[in-house]
Amino acid sequence: MNRRNLMQCGAAAMGMMMMPRMSLAAFTPKPEGWRKFELVTKVTLPASDKGAQLWLPVPSVHEAGWMKPGEASWTSGAQSTELVVDPEKGTRMLHAVWGPSDAPRELVLVAIASTQDFVVDLDAAQEVTPLSADERARYLAPTDLLPTDGIVRETADEITRGKRGDLEKARAIYEWIVENTARNPKTRGCGLGDIASMLTMGDLSGKCADLNALFVGLARAAGLPARDVYGLRVAPSRFGYKSLGAKLADITKAQHCRAEVYLDAHGWVPVDPADVRKVMLEEPPGNLKLDDPKVVDVRRALFGAWEGNWVAYNYAHDVALPGSDGPKVPYLMYPQAELDGVRRDSLDPASFTYEITVREIAA
Repeated sequence: MNRRNLMQCGAAAMGMMMMPRMSLAAFTPKPEGWRKFELVTKVTLPASDKGAQLWLPVPSVHEAGWMKPGEASWTSGAQSTELVVDPEKGTRMLHAVWGPSDAPRELVLVAIASTQDFVVDLDAAQEVTPLSADERARYLAPTDLLPTDGIVRETADEITRGKRGDLEKARAIYEWIVENTARNPKTRGCGLGDIASMLTMGDLSGKCADLNALFVGLARAAGLPARDVYGLRVAPSRFGYKSLGAKLADITKAQHCRAEVYLDAHGWVPVDPADVRKVMLEEPPGNLKLDDPKVVDVRRALFGAWEGNWVAYNYAHDVALPGSDGPKVPYLMYPQAELDGVRRDSLDPASFTYEITVREIAA
């Protein structure tokens, strides 16, 4: 073989070696600076003979390392508009009330929030502030759709049997969800999060508010404080994952729920098994296997880290809407409204009618 052919073969071999490496979208979140986003929610409610009410989630999660809510302002012709803050949970929502009207009711909410990647080093103990007794009780408590007894407790016990310490137990629950659930593209919105029904029926499919709620419920049943975090994707993934970011400035349907678990040596730890399943279903070419490099990458990272292209609203479950006689909502991630005392379909923004847009502004 002459030198030219040898060089060509060598180049070809080098190219083959590099192809798998280059095809990987290395998902390695790390805090590299704050990004600030402006969220604009525009709502139009039709005319009616009776009154109307509107409730909009406002970013209210304040965590020094990864999320800072900013100012909120609004314009409205409502009879009253008030920024309501839950005194116990800190959840913020804008509540507007209109009387009878022969013209459409309109409201525009502008909210600011800053975010960055959230990463916890699980290989080394951290200096953390212990949970207070009240906080620990809150994040171990059952909710209407997240019971911690019955089949939920039985499943948690089975998953964590033989595991030592909270880190091993939390990781076992995360891995079990990744391996045993599926993302269902036909699920409306982000799902309901009725985890006892999911386990009883043996149907472990859904979207983020189902799969990540399953993590939270199983963790609480195993004695690990955990919480859902409800919010919105606001920017594309900088790691090239098409399924893990907002594609457009219109983020009306970009709601996403994440989760956290509290570990005594590490504090609050980010987890997102639902997004592993989203990558498997949606990342090109689609229907990826668990051993696909893209899946392996996010599966490794999303226990202990997530990307800061997402804004958190709140941690709220079983939310009673002030001024409403209607039922509680399982979580506050979508706009809510009532027209003549009848609850609107929050998962149908076209008939509601609302629109949410985002733009990045100088940090």
